[in-house]
Order: sequence, then C-alpha cells, then structure tokens
Amino acid sequence: MIIGVPQEIKINEHRVGLVPAGAAALVRSGHRVLVQEGAGTGSGISDDEFRQAGAILVPTAEQVWGEAELVAKVKEPLGPELERLGRGQILFTYLHLAPNPLLATALLDREVAAIAFETVTASNGSLPLLAPMSEVAGRMSVQVGASLLQKEHGGRGVLLGGVPGVAPGEVLVVGGGVVGANAAKIALGMGARVTVMDVSKPRLQWLDDTFGGRITTLSYSQHAVAEEVRKADLLVGAVLVPGARAPRAVTDEMVRGMKTGSVIVDVAIDQGGSIETIDRVTTHDDPTYLRHGVVHYSVANMPGAVPRTSTFALAAVTTPYLLALADKGLDAALFADPFLRAGLNTRSGAVTHRAVAAALGLPCEDPSSRN
Repeated sequence: MIIGVPQEIKINEHRVGLVPAGAAALVRSGHRVLVQEGAGTGSGISDDEFRQAGAILVPTAEQVWGEAELVAKVKEPLGPELERLGRGQILFTYLHLAPNPLLATALLDREVAAIAFETVTASNGSLPLLAPMSEVAGRMSVQVGASLLQKEHGGRGVLLGGVPGVAPGEVLVVGGGVVGANAAKIALGMGARVTVMDVSKPRLQWLDDTFGGRITTLSYSQHAVAEEVRKADLLVGAVLVPGARAPRAVTDEMVRGMKTGSVIVDVAIDQGGSIETIDRVTTHDDPTYLRHGVVHYSVANMPGAVPRTSTFALAAVTTPYLLALADKGLDAALFADPFLRAGLNTRSGAVTHRAVAAALGLPCEDPSSRN
C-alpha cells in the first residue's frame, strides 16, 4: 500500500502524522511511504531521518495526496486539502465531524473511508487514540489558564498557587475524563483549590481515590455548576461525548456571573465547545477574546503548541493501527478489529458512526454491513 504523510496546514500546527520509526515499520512490511518535504521539521524530525527510515521524500502536498492510497495526518483536512481528497482514499486522522458539516460533505462526495482517531474505541470503552492528546490538552489547559490569569494577559491577576497569607486560586473542571483528570493534576500541583464535576458517580469515585481526597468532586447539575462557576478563577471545559457535538455544560447566564478577569479554557472546542459563550475557534496566534469581562480561550489544536511531545505520544498509539490497515487492507482490518471499526466515520458516500450521523442530521449505515 502507498501511505502518504502531508505537512499539516492548520495555523501553528507543527505535528506530523508519522514518525521515522513508524515509517521504517511500514517499509519493512513492504509498503511505500511518501512524506512531504519538511512535514516533520516542526516536531524536530528532519527529512534525512525519514529518508534513513526508508520513506520517499516528495516536494509537494499534491503529490502526496495524489499518489497515496492511505493518508496519515493529525488534523482534519482544510481548504485546499478538501480538493485533494482522492475518491475511495483512506484517511486516518482526527476529524471531529460533528460540528463540521462542510468537511463531512467533502468526505461523502469523494467517498472517502475516513477513520477518526477520536472515535476508535478500546474494549473497555476508552478512546486510545484520543487519550494522549487529551492528556496533553488537559495539562496545557491549566498551564495556559494560569498564564492568562496574569494582568497583562487580561486576567484578574491571580496566582493559582497563592502565597502564605493569601488564598490560592479556584479551578473548576467540568468533565472528569482524561482531559479533566490531567487538568486537575496540574492545577493541584500548582497549589490551586480544585473542583471537578462529572455526571458519572463511578468516575467521581475514581477521581476521589486517585487524588486522595485532595480535590473536591461534585455531581454535575445545572444548579451545582452555576454555583461553582461563580467562584472559579479558571474554568476548564472538559466534556466529551464520543463522536457527538459537545453538550453545552455552562450557559451564557452562568458566564455572566463569573468574576471580571476570570478565565475559561474550553478543551471541548474541537467538538463544538462545551461553554455557551465559546462561539468561535481561536488560534495560537490570536488565542483569546473577552465576553462578559471573562477571558475566553478556544484554540482547537492545543497540543500543536508542544509538537514534539505531542507527535511522538500520538504516533506511539496510532502506528499499530496504521500498520494493520496497510498490512490487511481496509476491509480485513475493519473486520478483524471492531474497535478500529468504531473509528470509521464515513465510507462510500455514507456516514458510518451513529453519533456523528445524529449530529449532522444524516442517516447512518452500519460499517459491519460492508465486511
């Protein structure tokens, strides 16, 4: 199989969809790997490293997309990439289709077999290809939020850890999954007072046990979250429903009640955002805006700011699936692994993931019916 790795074109996206070790494994299995020149430089990977691994370096994205049977990326296709999608091509990347009907339409029109990292599911119900970037984004959310709380960045001038004689900052994390747990870990390490809210009682029990009672855990309800939002210096949106649009966990009215200069970091922005006042995607170049006196941060590719860590963490979990797809072919790989099959979002002009179809208002075709 011919595997193509184009350079990412999203603003300030420096990750790459494959690392040299993965390229070498694919070449050893008899596959041809095309890597666009410079695709790895943002992650500290030189073209020579890819060449030494057996990859073929090509000068343009057009050549990668034009020849590849399987395209390995990090972020969803954008702009000119939509025109480069090949009919029947396999695309393996983060997609987040629920809030992106334009991309969904392009994938359906080109009959692309699109496998989304964020919906590949493990036997225990976890999301193994989303987890490493959720870990990065969760940790970054507090790191970024702490910086934005500084007065020169528009914040209210609060040091999360406080100092002797001055109370620490209040961090509220809405959603206790991988993002939320990692946000709590960093916030607690900074010395903040941390509250995590979730709808799952078992998850709250796990968080309480994991953190030894050093954080406050609360069952999510509209009344409870409204009370906690008013206290927060930093609010982290960490709500996820796999494949679906993120539910609005915090309303506009709640944000109006927040302290002037407090900060919201919505990690759920990839899935449309979990805070009602998050109504736009921002970039690393222009990451924030003010609403009701509150600093809003809604960058959709947060891990792109630490590309080397993110690229290698992501490749460690995606490469085995990439090898399976290349070695077995699409049909056999999907038939052999129902958890990979859960990652299939579109194929042959149909949506094949129930939550994605519901979010887009489209019918859903069972992917197993094709195997």
